[in-house]
Amino acid sequence: MNTVMPEARLLRIFTCVVRHQGFAAAQQELNLSTSAISTYMSQLEALVGVVLCHRGRGGFNLTAKGDEFHQEALRLLGEVDGFERYAAGLRGEVRGSFRLGVLDATVTDHALPLADVVGAFTREHPAVHLHLNVQSPYELQLSVLGNRLDMAIGAFSIRMNGLVYHALHREQHWLYCSSRHPLFSERSIPPEVISQQRMVGRAYWSQTELARQGFKRSEATVDSMEGQLILILSGAYIGFLPEHFAQSWVERGSLRVLSPAAFGYQASFSLVVRRGRSKEPLVVKFRDTLRRELAGA
Repeated sequence: MNTVMPEARLLRIFTCVVRHQGFAAAQQELNLSTSAISTYMSQLEALVGVVLCHRGRGGFNLTAKGDEFHQEALRLLGEVDGFERYAAGLRGEVRGSFRLGVLDATVTDHALPLADVVGAFTREHPAVHLHLNVQSPYELQLSVLGNRLDMAIGAFSIRMNGLVYHALHREQHWLYCSSRHPLFSERSIPPEVISQQRMVGRAYWSQTELARQGFKRSEATVDSMEGQLILILSGAYIGFLPEHFAQSWVERGSLRVLSPAAFGYQASFSLVVRRGRSKEPLVVKFRDTLRRELAGA
């Protein structure tokens, strides 16, 4: 019986090329010449029977079928990696690749010492190759569900079926304006005045979430905390930021909190894994390291 199942090597070359958006950019990671990469890609397309990508002077881009194939390749490689980790665990070995996803702007959160966690995990398991991805809450959950990430850490207001959530801690957010904003020097500002200011929201917030924070609409949207900070510092907008992330700008007089009694919320952080993967060796090892470091934080 004929088969169109590509070997894992071809799939890894393909996903690497997509990640780097081209043959030349993928050379260093693959340790292959562009001509060799081109040969392997042609082999893969011949095996599958469809054109997966266009490459040339117009740049690199996936075809519609190539995009579908890429998502399935990521899922399949995730399953393969998981099986390899399982087999290594049976032999008592801790090796392989571990793909962790986190929200942006966590590096200043002392309640979530991820740098310490990664350092301890790497010292204990030096044969493990760590991949760290920074994504939005929605993307993190989709990536874990699709086995493109082994684990993710973030605040998830909307939870997805098929995932297991382990509570970690709560992150305080306040509403801020910059020293360039007209409200910066005002005192005792009524909440109704604040709620009428131009506000920057987050792309992953629903209208319900926005209303919960006291606003009917937003005049700007961002995908990251860094983007939100930039717009707030511009003086054109007010917006919410994690307290730990904004603290250094508050101390230097560039930001101030607006009416903490009326505006502010806590984001519940969780560790999330796909259902059925909680007992995989690397998942268990990283979770144990995380819990140990959090206990000492």
